[in-house]
Amino acid sequence: MATHFRLSKSLGLAVAVLSIGMVAAYLALPIVALFFHSSPELFLSSLSEPKVIDALVLSLMTSTIAMVVIVLVGTPAAYFHSRMDYPGKSIVDILIDLPLVLPPAVAGLALLLLYGRMGLFGQYLHMFGIDIAFTIVAVMMAQVFVASPFYLRQAKALFGQLDPSYEQTARSLGASPLFVFATIVLPLTFEGLLSGLVMTFARALGEFGATIMVAGNLPGVTQTMPLAIYGAMQGDFNTAITISILLVLISFGIMAIISIITKRRGLIA
Repeated sequence: MATHFRLSKSLGLAVAVLSIGMVAAYLALPIVALFFHSSPELFLSSLSEPKVIDALVLSLMTSTIAMVVIVLVGTPAAYFHSRMDYPGKSIVDILIDLPLVLPPAVAGLALLLLYGRMGLFGQYLHMFGIDIAFTIVAVMMAQVFVASPFYLRQAKALFGQLDPSYEQTARSLGASPLFVFATIVLPLTFEGLLSGLVMTFARALGEFGATIMVAGNLPGVTQTMPLAIYGAMQGDFNTAITISILLVLISFGIMAIISIITKRRGLIA
């Protein structure tokens, strides 16, 4: 009986190690291959190229602005959505989640048909000399569209789980709704919101499909880092690898931040 138990335990351990090892290897080997085909000297040399710097600056700038817009508009929207019952609430939930499953190319085409020069809305803007498609504004709009669910889903879940009695008590003592939100709701949900915020930035930074459809791939104008990789693949493979490594390093840093935030939340809870 003891022998059978030890055999079963050993077999279970072997299966666990094998399955975890296969998953880890499958996910890690492509990243290893990326670093294997470069060197510190080559990386630093390509990193100093103007097109790489332009793509990096543009990506960081547009992703940051997109993140700020999502937070400023999405935070109150998620709060009221979680606290109120209104007709069509389930449809709004679907719309919030839709960009997660919608192919990015479809999202980009839809944005182009809305904001392009002949689009439903863009044609009227064009009459006043305002063009959105194939500009830096289009880059940020595409990033907002595809990245917003990562923050909105997190925010509405956190606000929905928060006990309303905290807010009701503060209001009964004469505190204004804005004061209650700023001093009670936000502090209690801050770390969770921060985690969603970081994921939102990461998704905006890595956006490709929707951006290339509605903003194009114009170097120095709308060419973000993912688009620069696509462009460099046509003839400058080393630059493509350099930008890819740069994105991997940024992504790794983002995931490390999220891991730290998650562990802190677990310790506090």
